[in-house]
Amino acid sequence: MSQYEHTCMIRGDGGRTIRAVLDRICDKWTLLVVATLDDGRMRFTELHQHIPGISQRMLTLTLRNLERDGLVSRTAYAEVPPRVEYALTAMGKSLIPPALALAGWAMEHNAEIQASRAAYGPRAD
Repeated sequence: MSQYEHTCMIRGDGGRTIRAVLDRICDKWTLLVVATLDDGRMRFTELHQHIPGISQRMLTLTLRNLERDGLVSRTAYAEVPPRVEYALTAMGKSLIPPALALAGWAMEHNAEIQASRAAYGPRAD
């Protein structure tokens, strides 16, 4: 693939499609939820315990969005008390390798980024 084709793939329709997907995937909690569910099917309370700092409301919203986007499946069991479990779909599992690549890149370059930020310092507008 040529450099031009790479650029067109990213810019595409003015970036709308890729921004819509990345806005969902790159929010504060989505990758943490996906990475946690990579360990297997979990109930809401288990997920909440495994993701420090996430509120019940944000976990609920994140799971709902992931389910709507087809990355997570929700299975409700007709029991008393009710039991609901969440799991990654095949598409959700396919997100793990690129997420790990991005996380590796961030860890590899974190010191350089921090140094650059410190050197940049406060700027007068």
